[in-house]
Amino acid sequence: MTRELTGRHVLIITLAAFGVIIAVNLVMAFLAVGSFPGLEVKNSYVASQEFDRDRHAQESLGWTARASYDGKEIAIEIVDRTGAHPILRDFTATIGRPTHTRADVTPQFQVVGGVYRAPLVLEPGIWNIHVQAMSPDGTPFRQRLDHYAGARVN
Repeated sequence: MTRELTGRHVLIITLAAFGVIIAVNLVMAFLAVGSFPGLEVKNSYVASQEFDRDRHAQESLGWTARASYDGKEIAIEIVDRTGAHPILRDFTATIGRPTHTRADVTPQFQVVGGVYRAPLVLEPGIWNIHVQAMSPDGTPFRQRLDHYAGARVN
């Protein structure tokens, strides 16, 4: 015996389909908001006005930061245009994932031969390194380094 497809059945099927779509959208929106680390700046207008001035001052330093990671230690080296290590004040580096702040760490670095080194174990994947330092004349230096920590083979 076959059952007849009535308007009531079609209504139930339609409501169930839209209910699933709405439920999935709500779950995805909740997960997206929950994983968002927050604002980059409090006032984007003020930040945009200061950006070019800060960028010009930093470019005039001529410094470049490089990072290396061997699975046990992170090394960050800052060099000037001539390849020499400049004198730095207030060096810090925060290492974290690009998608969330849960794994962010700010290691205590030791300077060895002009290179800043710290013991660190990173899980495989993409990591951002936010380097900050100050030149002797007070010019801030900031650079983000994108780094891939590969899986170690024993």
